[in-house]
Amino acid sequence: MVRSLLSLVALSLQLGSALAAPAASAASAADASAAASVSLATAASAVSSVATASLATNASPAASAAPNASGSVSAAARGTPSGTQISPPDATVPPASDDPNNVIFQPNAPEVNPQPIRGQLGAPTITNENIPVDVQNPDLLAPPSTDHGEFQNAKWPFSLSHNRLQTGGWAREQNVGVMPISTSMAGVNMRLEAGAVRELHWHKTSEWAYILNGSVQVTAINADGQNFIGHVNPGDLWFFPAGMPHSLQATNENPDGAEFVLVFPDGSFSEDSTFLLTDWLSHIPKEVIAKNFQTSISAFNNLPSQELYIFPSTPPPVNQQPPSDPQGTIPQPWTFALSQVKATQVQGGTIKIVDQTTFPASTQISAIEVTVEPGAMREIHWHPTQDEWTFYISGQGRVTIFAGTSTSRTFDYQAGDVGFVPASMGHFVENTGNDTLHFLELFPSGIVQDVSLRQWLALTPPELVQVHLGIDQDTLNQLTSFKTKEFVVGPSQ
Repeated sequence: MVRSLLSLVALSLQLGSALAAPAASAASAADASAAASVSLATAASAVSSVATASLATNASPAASAAPNASGSVSAAARGTPSGTQISPPDATVPPASDDPNNVIFQPNAPEVNPQPIRGQLGAPTITNENIPVDVQNPDLLAPPSTDHGEFQNAKWPFSLSHNRLQTGGWAREQNVGVMPISTSMAGVNMRLEAGAVRELHWHKTSEWAYILNGSVQVTAINADGQNFIGHVNPGDLWFFPAGMPHSLQATNENPDGAEFVLVFPDGSFSEDSTFLLTDWLSHIPKEVIAKNFQTSISAFNNLPSQELYIFPSTPPPVNQQPPSDPQGTIPQPWTFALSQVKATQVQGGTIKIVDQTTFPASTQISAIEVTVEPGAMREIHWHPTQDEWTFYISGQGRVTIFAGTSTSRTFDYQAGDVGFVPASMGHFVENTGNDTLHFLELFPSGIVQDVSLRQWLALTPPELVQVHLGIDQDTLNQLTSFKTKEFVVGPSQ
């Protein structure tokens, strides 16, 4: 180190002489001497700074940042006293903007006049607009200033889906045909009048369901010939593995029948491309059918000439039992009474997690049922290897999806909407209304994976967090307190 300092001194003397020589030729020797003195003083100051920095760098760690009794290094020892805002070392970017990005208007506000204006950006519309759509999508009309880049649409209202109307009910679907980003999952919203039947059928993919209203009786068998009958109520689930034949029938416990949402772990799934009993038999010669069932052809004189799909019938008996089966019944029930599971109360709402550890039959789809109170939010998080298919049951909220490479987009959701977040993309769900927000997060996997931003930072060395975010000691202390996952956090203080 001394050798380096001597070299710096020699270089400084040379610099002083070089600066003094021109001065002597143009003015008096005294002026030249003064110029040299200034140069040497400047160089000496620089050398002193380098020496001080070098000594500080080589000082004993115990002397520069001695831990306190708790084993942590004090803020003053780090040079970041409590309450003092710091910047990351060698910062090359300015601090993030504090521009407000709250919801610009409430969709249920009286006489709302949505305009594409946020702060000083945008301008009023001067042509006719689809105001109801603008009202439901304020963050598309006037995006937060933090939105950036291009991102696919991640919202689809079932209200925009073509509805297949049948005698006894209806069905409408969402898949990649209407929301291309949803490559791994698709959904169906179905309604059955009391007694109506979704006919005996099966799919190439598994089926998961959540009852929104009413009650349903389901029947099924597996490949071993074991049968099953289940009864599900609002908030309950069923799961049928791929290829397993089953039926759905609304009971009359609710005189209006039942409504539910079906979810499939295949984004290209179509409800109109399933295997139906009546469709199949109408395309088999009757003599073959008669031979198979060892009857006469006339026994099938009333066989439907095409698929029934959904049709009216007599409501099933309450607590109906399956026919006797020499193979026995399915060992693991294909229904799950999620409505009877006590919700976990968290800071800003409730959660219920259901996966194959609690519903063993559901090996391909897992879920979190979430409620978020007004002013609260589903915390900032991501799912490492799982896409998220979201269904909004009630309330209103907004989601900002971070796709990496400075790309983010915000979407607004209401009851009946479907959302989708690709695996590993950071996001949150904020309640933007005055009522409880209630939704389902579904994943094409038997186990839920969830990484919390708060928990990650709380369990990372605090000095590393501080130098990334440029926060003061008080804020750092707050961040390091979130060592357990909250899932839903309350309003900020």
